[in-house]
Amino acid sequence: MENRVSFYNTLTKKVELFVPNEDGKVAMYTCGPTVYHFAHIGNLRSYICEDLLEKTLRYVGYDVKRVMNITDVGHLSSDGDTGEDKMLKGAKREHKTVMEIAKFYTDAFFADCKKLNIKMPDVVEPATNCIDEFIHMVTVLLEKGYAYECGGNIYFDTSKLEDYYVFSNLSEKELLVGVRDDVEEDTNKRNKSDFVLWFTKSKFDDQELKWDSPWGVGYPGWHIECSCISMKHLGEYMDIHCGGVDNIFPHHTNEIAQSEAYLGHKWCNYWFHVHHLNDRSGKMSKSKGNILTVSVLEEEGFDPLVYRFFCLQSHYRKPLEFSYEVLRNVAAAYDKLVKKIDGLDQNGTVDQEAFAEYKERFTAALCDDMNSSMAITVLYDCLKAEISDATKWALAEDFDRVLSLNLTTAHAQKQETQTVDAQLEEYVLSKIAERKEAKKARDFAKADAIRAELLERGIVLEDTREGVKWKLQ
Repeated sequence: MENRVSFYNTLTKKVELFVPNEDGKVAMYTCGPTVYHFAHIGNLRSYICEDLLEKTLRYVGYDVKRVMNITDVGHLSSDGDTGEDKMLKGAKREHKTVMEIAKFYTDAFFADCKKLNIKMPDVVEPATNCIDEFIHMVTVLLEKGYAYECGGNIYFDTSKLEDYYVFSNLSEKELLVGVRDDVEEDTNKRNKSDFVLWFTKSKFDDQELKWDSPWGVGYPGWHIECSCISMKHLGEYMDIHCGGVDNIFPHHTNEIAQSEAYLGHKWCNYWFHVHHLNDRSGKMSKSKGNILTVSVLEEEGFDPLVYRFFCLQSHYRKPLEFSYEVLRNVAAAYDKLVKKIDGLDQNGTVDQEAFAEYKERFTAALCDDMNSSMAITVLYDCLKAEISDATKWALAEDFDRVLSLNLTTAHAQKQETQTVDAQLEEYVLSKIAERKEAKKARDFAKADAIRAELLERGIVLEDTREGVKWKLQ
């Protein structure tokens, strides 16, 4: 490839030049959602950054096949193989069946992805479609001596591996501190780090989804699904595995353990992890109850693409702190950006030399560990440059193949869809009256603040001889 992509490989702990197993083709896997609740915007930051990686690879010429699982069984409320199945928990909460919950929240997840311009994966596979594959892998691991049966469950024996903690030099005790939720000791395990491959009815009698297996009626553990689903669709050798940093241990650690024990060779060369989105109280988490969703952002008046723009202005390997104050500033910048692009004269000749220069700079930023912030800077630079409007428009359209911010269409679409309803008119007129009183009291700072507040919502005030008029921006 002429443009080579580099990004941070969690496995080797350094930024590496990406070289796929097969020239020109990329086998990519993304850990999908556990569909027991809405995805919060912290979850969706990971998917935005993974989308950026996939689109960058396609942009520079790779043929990418991306696979995603849907976890609809087996993900317990603790990473220590204890607690309730999250799907069963969701079904009880809403008085529905597990499959009804799975269908509703799967649809909701992909609806959010569409709003954020996250590309649909080439393959989406629910865990419940692959029970035969799970049983086969567990059978082979038992035959090879990497698994054992105890208390009705099948466990992976981590003591059989030379290096179980492949992602870290930390000790077992230090790593367990990072495991989410309370970890209760499972006395069936030979080693604390062992994990469940298959649960039977002896573990959870109220589990709704169960299947026959050689070890009794039961259901798969969470970790095994990603290994089997990726192998089913991508084969024995995978190029890139993606997920959030909270998946590193134990989920991705366990995936590597079982996959390489099963295959007998190295499984995946590159691991791409996205850092947490925090609010001022800490990491966003569904288990804490602070679910800030795309729908909530929309109710607050934000275009979902403003959130995408917010994420792309930060590096995927850095924690990102969310606040409405910051998002309002990003919204103003986004509106200004798409308005400027909409005002370009598309007619004219594209300067091919200038186009190639800025495209090269944009590509170089993305290829340098997904530096999306620098890529956006290149976009601003080309818009300020002394080149033709037609060239600027062509560059914005080309860059948007990766940024996916609707750069050339958003402003026009906004103008077409905005309507003046009675509630909006009442709000604007009240603000105009408030501003008039402020000016009468010579409180010009307050008057200016009201004008700015309206402008943030896309409402422009015009002082005329006939009085104050307003319009949508």
